[in-house]
Amino acid sequence: MKKYALLFLLLFQLANATEKDSLNTVNPFVKYHSFLEEEDFCDACGCSASGGSMGFTSMLNSNFVGIRYFNQQYKSMDGLYSNSPWYKENFNTVQAWGRIPVSETVQVSALIPYHFHERETATGNKSINGIGDITVLAMYRLYQTHKDSTFLVHTLQLGGGIKAPTGKFNEANSGSINPSFQVGTGSWDYLLATEYVVKRKQFGLNFMLNYVIKTENQKNYRFGNQLNYAGTFFYLYEKNSFSIVPQLGFAGEVYESNYQHNQKLKNTNGDILFGKIGLEVGKERLSFGANAMLPINQNLTGGNVEANYRWSINLNYSL
Repeated sequence: MKKYALLFLLLFQLANATEKDSLNTVNPFVKYHSFLEEEDFCDACGCSASGGSMGFTSMLNSNFVGIRYFNQQYKSMDGLYSNSPWYKENFNTVQAWGRIPVSETVQVSALIPYHFHERETATGNKSINGIGDITVLAMYRLYQTHKDSTFLVHTLQLGGGIKAPTGKFNEANSGSINPSFQVGTGSWDYLLATEYVVKRKQFGLNFMLNYVIKTENQKNYRFGNQLNYAGTFFYLYEKNSFSIVPQLGFAGEVYESNYQHNQKLKNTNGDILFGKIGLEVGKERLSFGANAMLPINQNLTGGNVEANYRWSINLNYSL
């Protein structure tokens, strides 16, 4: 975590030359993508309900409403024997999501997920579905340079949010090999987030760091707190009313141990690092996005759970 903080500070102090950073064409998306944010709120170990590390907002338009589908693939085993069978798990989520400005420096994001998950077991396939936990997040723009006065454009945002226990928590599923097989945590959880973006004309880098504080639910179960971090390189191409933003980067998640009746549960912590690639295309006020993530390194629940891949698609309308 220290090395990411150091990288952030070094980038923030980069040169302030006088070359103008502006576009030569007029595009309806110009006023929407000034931040190019991508906050990630995933709960792969704690509960896959919130975002699948696929991002909390669009990289093309910062103010929007839309719908998104994302899919996560896992496999798990009981770990009792070296030849214990692996079982497939398929997590699916449809989200209504959006980001709305409330002032020049404050934006509020919200997502309402609906989950339908499936997994194999020794006694046959099992499925669950239902509305998930609703999340609301406010971001405050603490600092932004003027585009016409600097060689590099910097944007720094800080924020916080809350996740309400609107999704059902099934206590029986929490005792399984993968306790993430839920549609909700059953608890009020709190989010702290920060984001830094540095741009040079059409090129840019986005760095994100956030921390999720999870509380105990009514079943005396508490998912472990979670740290998320990500870095994304992007290129913005614009011509008339058409925009395209290819993206390439990484994302990581670190999970603390779960607790039940104040007792730490063995093999419920872990960490994972993903490589990610994405693309967003905009025309007039509509935009379409697609993202994919593949694990580079992982250690989830003592090696008894493995993430295979994640992908998402979304359709947004710019406000």
